[in-house]
Amino acid sequence: MTGTVAAWIVRRRPYGDKPVQADGQTYLCGSIGGNALAVASVLGSASDPRAHTLAGTLVATQWTDGGWNCDENGLGRRSSFHETLATAWGLHEYAKATGDHAARASADRAVELFLEHRLLFSLGSGSRRREAGRAHRPLSGEVINPTWLQLRYPSYWHYDILRVLQILARMGKLDDPRTNDALDELERRRLPDGRWAPDARWWNTPGSATYQEAVDWGEPGEPNEMITLHALQILHAAGRA
Repeated sequence: MTGTVAAWIVRRRPYGDKPVQADGQTYLCGSIGGNALAVASVLGSASDPRAHTLAGTLVATQWTDGGWNCDENGLGRRSSFHETLATAWGLHEYAKATGDHAARASADRAVELFLEHRLLFSLGSGSRRREAGRAHRPLSGEVINPTWLQLRYPSYWHYDILRVLQILARMGKLDDPRTNDALDELERRRLPDGRWAPDARWWNTPGSATYQEAVDWGEPGEPNEMITLHALQILHAAGRA
């Protein structure tokens, strides 16, 4: 299994197409490499030299704001939350498996990008303190992208509150008060029966023209086992369940 994962890393060139240099930044699809590195590390391939090379590439191409981006049309703009989330996860799992200090520092820098936005909001949006007994209070602030509030599973390379909270839980970062708004929103979306349901999905059923999935992950609006499992794990890690 470990050899198969390492071979896939090289064969698929998981950082995307050839990196583009512009404006002093490197444009590459960090999410592809991040997901590959995370899976390789979890499955025991972190010691493979090819995983080490991939981790080094991701660390070396991190933007000054802490993230990554592969949109060449976004020159001069900030890095992408979508590209950064999976990359942070991959570097965290690699550092956890190997003790690599550079990978750990890089993952922490990436997480700080999310935290300075309280995971959801444009910089400069008004913040609020979470009050006891007010977990279901509506969000306050300008949400960068409303689709980030939607629950979907699997997330693949997409950024949303469930996925970012899940990765922050794995990294032991949910004690940061800047996660409170997203945690409040996750609690607010709990169904009366105690479960959670997807709002939409990124995948299509077999036979569709694009984004086919072999697994039926559940229909939007219906209670979902995987989303419920992850939501409960997140709230437990945050001391809310």
